Amino acid sequence: MNIVPLLLLAVSQPAASPPVPLDQMQRRDLSCVAVLAIIASEQERGIESALDYPLLSERGAAYAAMVGQRIMDDTGRTKEQVRDDILAAVADQQTMAQDAAEPDELVRSEMATCLPLLDVAVPPKPKPDLTQCAGMLQLAYEEVHNREGLSKTAQDLKTLAAVLDSRARDKMRAEGLSGQESDILLTQSREAMLADAKKLEKKGQGSDLDFDHCFFLAAPEEKQPRNEH
Repeated sequence: MNIVPLLLLAVSQPAASPPVPLDQMQRRDLSCVAVLAIIASEQERGIESALDYPLLSERGAAYAAMVGQRIMDDTGRTKEQVRDDILAAVADQQTMAQDAAEPDELVRSEMATCLPLLDVAVPPKPKPDLTQCAGMLQLAYEEVHNREGLSKTAQDLKTLAAVLDSRARDKMRAEGLSGQESDILLTQSREAMLADAKKLEKKGQGSDLDFDHCFFLAAPEEKQPRNEH
């Protein structure tokens, strides 16, 4: 099974030069690429222990591309050689986990090293709250619906938007807000996010919010990440 995202290999080819041996820091970085790829794959498959960590698919891929490019620049390795280094590091991590008496403890130890490195190299995006996510999913539904009609994607987005809207209203009700006040806040949030999206679109930019977080807020509670990191 290929658990290394294709984006791990999204690095450019440098001029050919004799490769030099990997140093300790480069080997550590490759180990972290492997660990993050494994956890990201487990998160996508809904493995419970992997949900203790922040979502890693997008940021892990960006980190791997940065590490791969740096190793190619520093050692003269080709893209294919770096790919082989990454696959070897993944295999090493899997073997260590299989041989470990406490695999979860091994993973926690590895992640204690790798997450800070990831945070420095690829800082996490701000996580939108329930109200923002309700607005984001509603706007996403409307955009897809306008383009595709009531396609499966549009139906899925509509369902998720309704779940988030309901949860946002429940939260506001628990905070003592009335239904009318909730309506106003949700409408204001959608309008603000739509205005921001249009401004960013004119600049050729996307949102700096962690959109994937909204899908987890809409998931059953037992499937949501426990570590908000």
